[in-house]
Amino acid sequence: MRVLTLNLWGARGRWAERRRMIADGVRALRPDLVAFQESIETASYDQAADLLGPEYQVVQQADRDPDGQGISIGSRWPVAAAWEVDLNVTPRTAGFACTTLVADVRAPDPIGRVMFVNHFPSWQLQYELERELQAVAAARALEEHLSEGPVHVVVAGDMDAAPEAASMRFWTGRQSLHGMSVCYRDCWERVHPDEPGDTYTPDNPLMVDGDWPFRRIDHILVRCGLHGGPTLAVRDCARVFDGPAGGVQPSDHYGLIADLEPR
Repeated sequence: MRVLTLNLWGARGRWAERRRMIADGVRALRPDLVAFQESIETASYDQAADLLGPEYQVVQQADRDPDGQGISIGSRWPVAAAWEVDLNVTPRTAGFACTTLVADVRAPDPIGRVMFVNHFPSWQLQYELERELQAVAAARALEEHLSEGPVHVVVAGDMDAAPEAASMRFWTGRQSLHGMSVCYRDCWERVHPDEPGDTYTPDNPLMVDGDWPFRRIDHILVRCGLHGGPTLAVRDCARVFDGPAGGVQPSDHYGLIADLEPR
């Protein structure tokens, strides 16, 4: 199973050229599950469906920014249900379409059922409190659904937090938050333990703020079982869409792919 996450940067910049690069890249990578952030959906344009094509079932965030920006999930396999987790945890989250979008995907055997999660918390540097509360809200909602039967849980997205942040330490089992703890395996860390893996970096000419201190902020995580590692083995993880072609950069973020397989 191949998973892709990419912040699309909406339709900003040289969108016609960026669109071609991303659509061609998706066709070449052939991910089974896709998490897009800052995707546009309006009455006249569905950016995720446009980029992915008819092979994918697309699930969209309901309440989006005024320009239609939000998050999307694409799946090659049937989606039995989808829902969102409310991430409006303090008054400071108002004005940004933060959410956690969950798709109940029915992958073929031997993978089986997968809860695929696009987690998109608050982005502001000083809002780590909100990101902590949002991580806990999302993780708690996911844990509540685990009673429905055997399921893998894969969380992907632009989480606007580096691995050392409290919200990410919570996701990866390194600390508890607000009376709760979970453990998810960081796919990049599993494959590249000694490499920074920056996904939001001034090396990218589309990055607006070169002083932004968080670098590896896009993540793919797999929930661990009670007695060991992740329920899906992490076979590979790589950056994608991380270089220009013809002078055009695909997005202001670099993307990630992870290859996962049943243990």
